[in-house]
Amino acid sequence: MSAEDDARPPISRSGFDSGTGIYSSVHQLSDHLKVPTDPDLDIASFVLSQFPHPHDAELKLALIDSTTKQQLTYAQLYRSIRSLAGGLYRLGVRKGDVVFLLSPNSLLYPTICIAIFSIGAILSPANPINTPSEIAKQVVDSGAKLAISAPEELHKFERIQVPTIVTSHQSKNNGSISIEELIECGNPHELPEIKIKQSDTAAILYSSGTTGTSKGVVLTHSNLITTARLVRWYAEGTSSQKDIFLGFIPIFHIYGLGFFGFGLFCSGITTVLMQRYDFQEMVKAIEVHKVNNIPAVPPVVLSLVKHCKGNSSLSTVRRIGSGAAPLSKELTEAFRAQFPWVEIRQGYGLTESCGAATVFMSDHEAKAHPGSCGALLPSFSAKVVDIGTGFALPPYKEGELWLKGPTIMKGYLGNEEATNATLDKDGWLKTGDLGYFDEEGFLYIVDRIKELIKHNGYQVAPAELEAMLLSHPNVLDAAVIPVEDEESGQIPMAYVVKASTSQLTEEQVIQFVAAQVAPYKKVRRVEFIDAIPKSAAGKILRKQLILLTQRPIHSKL
Repeated sequence: MSAEDDARPPISRSGFDSGTGIYSSVHQLSDHLKVPTDPDLDIASFVLSQFPHPHDAELKLALIDSTTKQQLTYAQLYRSIRSLAGGLYRLGVRKGDVVFLLSPNSLLYPTICIAIFSIGAILSPANPINTPSEIAKQVVDSGAKLAISAPEELHKFERIQVPTIVTSHQSKNNGSISIEELIECGNPHELPEIKIKQSDTAAILYSSGTTGTSKGVVLTHSNLITTARLVRWYAEGTSSQKDIFLGFIPIFHIYGLGFFGFGLFCSGITTVLMQRYDFQEMVKAIEVHKVNNIPAVPPVVLSLVKHCKGNSSLSTVRRIGSGAAPLSKELTEAFRAQFPWVEIRQGYGLTESCGAATVFMSDHEAKAHPGSCGALLPSFSAKVVDIGTGFALPPYKEGELWLKGPTIMKGYLGNEEATNATLDKDGWLKTGDLGYFDEEGFLYIVDRIKELIKHNGYQVAPAELEAMLLSHPNVLDAAVIPVEDEESGQIPMAYVVKASTSQLTEEQVIQFVAAQVAPYKKVRRVEFIDAIPKSAAGKILRKQLILLTQRPIHSKL
């Protein structure tokens, strides 16, 4: 050790180095979970190599369809992937070709994803609720050479000039080739050796990112392989290998793709897949299949708290994870009070970080750090950067979270300006999220920087007010948006979903919040609404709410 090293302040238990301003993960990957260094490796080969032993694979269930009860063993999944890869290759799909996928969750979805990866093609999935114009935009922007569609979504491709095949045939009237037919007729031995490198592009997922408009996030095979390793690290660290997981998170989203598209297969885990989220169907699936583990989003946690009082439906569940959007301290505590036997832990990640960044490894940690979304995953580093000065900040100081790690995206597809605005020259990802670390290295996200409401020079975090509103017994859901105001710049306005039997008034909501916050944070206007618009991953679609409020509001409070 040099004299210069001796003079530097020690790294604290938070992982913070005051000399560099960098937080480093306190977690390490054990030797058997280290990410392979072989540059000639693809995510499909890696995942298939982690499947159970061939004899066990014939018996071990990989997937169960919650609706049809159809089951797929690991051996059947392996054969389906290899056969489909051969079928796609025979259709002319080659390394570097982009394949667009539009479908709800199904037993075929993971097979399609991994088969695409295995021939070096590039997966670009989309939300099935997207409009034809949104689909056309993604097909063109991604440069897709082939589209795969669920039969019920095929009509959205009528004006899109790209070859399209369906996932399955609901009737024999359609002349399209189906994925099911390619699997049935495919010969895995027809597939030639395809040289794929870890540095090659594996997927293009579309995200609003940190600058507002939808952009193609370019993820490499290396990004996905590391994600798979981290999922297995988490499964082993929490003894989840024998759990039954429930998958209603859409696989087109990085959260669903990382878990149900490939990640959980590396631990031999069984997943019950739901085509799409439905509260009553979720409760039924938990009871029927004795589900133990549920990757979820905050709106699902809220629904359980609001609608499962005195319900023993979750008796088999031992853990619920939450991601994709902030889970408030208040909602977490309400959930624990109602379901004390269920561990609930929040994690944090972005599409640009392949869904990975922080996690809790124990319930004790989660309870000891309410409101936090965990500590940095192995191999990750972070900085908290002052928005005004650009200086890196120590624990408990709020700033923009920057991340660095092996799952960070390659960049935004064909958008150098957006890439340079989000990734600096040293590889740091500027997340656009306002947050801080505590003295033990646990991360707290305050809000999106661009969503902060600027009231008389003060910054108001919508997430803080939303958590407060959700603590009201007659509020089922809530969202807070900025409304332009001539005197103060912006004022906080709340959209509230109230209980059907409630007589809750605007003034009562305003006073409820005002009694708990500083004057500048007060909600100044309330409107009641039937439902808060949200993305498939549970994020509030604030832009839709802002469109409902076109006129400037002149504050009188």
